[in-house]
Amino acid sequence: MKTVPVTWRGRLGRAALDTLVGTAIAVGALLSIVLFVTTTYFVVISVIGIGFLALPYCTRAVRWLADLNRRAAARSGVPVGRPYRPEPQEIEKDIVGWMRRCKWILTDPATWRDLLWLLLNCLVGLVGFVPAGLLYYAGEGLFLACGLWQPIAQGGQGRWYASVTVDSWPAAFAAGLLALVVLTGWIFLSPLVLKGYAYFVQFLLGPTRQSELAFRVQHLAETRSGALDFQAAELRRIERDLHDGAQARLVSLGLQLGAVDRKMAQDPEEARRLLRQARTSSVQALSELRDLVRGIHPPVLAERGLADALRALGLASPLQVTVVADLHDRLPDPVESAVYFAVSELLTNALKHAEATRVEILAWCEEDILHARVTDDGRGGADVSAGTGLEGIRRRLASFDGTLKIDSPPGGPTVMKLELPCALSSPKTSSS
Repeated sequence: MKTVPVTWRGRLGRAALDTLVGTAIAVGALLSIVLFVTTTYFVVISVIGIGFLALPYCTRAVRWLADLNRRAAARSGVPVGRPYRPEPQEIEKDIVGWMRRCKWILTDPATWRDLLWLLLNCLVGLVGFVPAGLLYYAGEGLFLACGLWQPIAQGGQGRWYASVTVDSWPAAFAAGLLALVVLTGWIFLSPLVLKGYAYFVQFLLGPTRQSELAFRVQHLAETRSGALDFQAAELRRIERDLHDGAQARLVSLGLQLGAVDRKMAQDPEEARRLLRQARTSSVQALSELRDLVRGIHPPVLAERGLADALRALGLASPLQVTVVADLHDRLPDPVESAVYFAVSELLTNALKHAEATRVEILAWCEEDILHARVTDDGRGGADVSAGTGLEGIRRRLASFDGTLKIDSPPGGPTVMKLELPCALSSPKTSSS
């Protein structure tokens, strides 16, 4: 991928935005003093059983401020995850419930790290004023260079700027040059100041190794449960399809062959008619078995890989489907199968629910991540929480540590982004 050069206009806009963000961080540092004192007070009196009513509200405010700083850190290119333990389910709304909530707060190590961050942030967070201070100082020098020094010098003494006493036009010109140096420093130092603060936030507000392992175990437990549920549902579907389809036809075929055996000597014409019916039933049973096998693992996916399997889905769909797949190597079979069936269901949703006419499917690998994007021109409004098949797709992908991101405003278009980690196997040339 080509690196886009950064223009001076882009640097200037970035520095201006960094100044605003830094000022907000510094204001948050002043708020940290209030929150630290208040939260510490209620933590202390909660231990003796008095402050448990107010502690959850204080904790909510602390975590809100911490989340804002995490977002600021992510904006500087330092992502910081939330380390908090999940809130216990079904907490009562009475005094016992409030005490359980306080116990959950006080036993979470992240709560105490938040308090430490509040205490240190009272000083460290003030570095957010550095970009604003540099901009103010550069502006002061430029105003002096433009002639503001004259009314000041009429009072009998010049204005001191950096190492220059501005009481004449040559001194004002020198102050202007120094102001330009300060302005250049503001442009280049502002992102560095915020990035340094972002690492401070990551150190105190990010998840520890222990909490990451705990979240990983919880995620694996959830995805394992989802995978088991999905597997059980698939087995029930296969059993139902076999019972209602191929099995019923094979039973009918056996009855027809029994009737042929009885009619062979008495009525050869009737026997031949029953044989023709039996042959038709056998063809239909074979077709249903092939469809069932195709629903478990499509032959085109096994033989030609994910790229051609996605193209086959596009050709089989009644919609106008464009497929662009940049997959030069074969992926692990479970990953290919998960993406194939996810895209297949998204195409079905676009046809049945979104009333789309055109769909674009993109698939590519980048940094050991398989990306797939399905875009349709339907009516939009897709929502995972609505209890549709999207939740099933999300759970299927989660079994592989994958994600499903949805951008579907009312009126469309709908963009579904799938991401799955994948380690490419030994190169096998795939037809394209």
